[in-house]
Amino acid sequence: MPDPIRPRAALRTAVVWEVLQDALERRVKATGREALDVLDTGGGSGNFAVPVARLGHRVTVVDPSPNALFALERRTAEAGVADRVRGVQGDAHGLFDVVERGGYDAVLCHGVLEYVDDPAEGVRNTMAALRPEGFLSLLAAGLGGAVLARALAGHFKEARQALSDPDGRWGSGDPVPRRFTAEQLTGLVEGAGLDVTAVHGVRVFADLVPGVLVDTEPGALDALLKLEEAAAELPAFHSVATQLHVLGETRGTEEV
Repeated sequence: MPDPIRPRAALRTAVVWEVLQDALERRVKATGREALDVLDTGGGSGNFAVPVARLGHRVTVVDPSPNALFALERRTAEAGVADRVRGVQGDAHGLFDVVERGGYDAVLCHGVLEYVDDPAEGVRNTMAALRPEGFLSLLAAGLGGAVLARALAGHFKEARQALSDPDGRWGSGDPVPRRFTAEQLTGLVEGAGLDVTAVHGVRVFADLVPGVLVDTEPGALDALLKLEEAAAELPAFHSVATQLHVLGETRGTEEV
């Protein structure tokens, strides 16, 4: 089966997709069920829901935006997976108003914690949606990547502001309400009662390399993608990644 997330967009999603796909495969082996139940909170138009459904799993997408859910419906129909993807309007705070507690083998929480009032509550809610054995895929904005990006753009005061701001914001015009360090995210996951099994830096280089170089230099895209994958697991690069990905598993989940 061809990689469902390629090629330019792969720079932003490939690392997370590889980790997610491996975790799903391990859950399939552990449960003996080919089709898992997956919850995608803040899943929007289905960037991950559609590829997960293509693997044969059932996906419930929760998103507060009606427009995003409409785009999801159209996208799943075009991909031929409409029967395996369900979209419902809601958010992390009122998650159990729209989905079942303890009903999912895996929960995706991508790009959500930056916007919720209480990140710890958000993680606890996603954990409560898991079955006794399952995993959480958590993706959030990284503090270091934003600081580095502002500094390289010549906005040194904004870079310093992000470093000192409790929420990691570089100013009033910052479109991201909150950013995290790897330590903060792993602390949230462990605080919710999950074991952290993997931490990855996402978009370590992709946002810093000029797009024209990637698009015009032969082989540059694949080379950059391989570099991203090689650096993702190294703790030294977590502090400069644009996003951070944490995989948490319920205690007692068996490794396969």
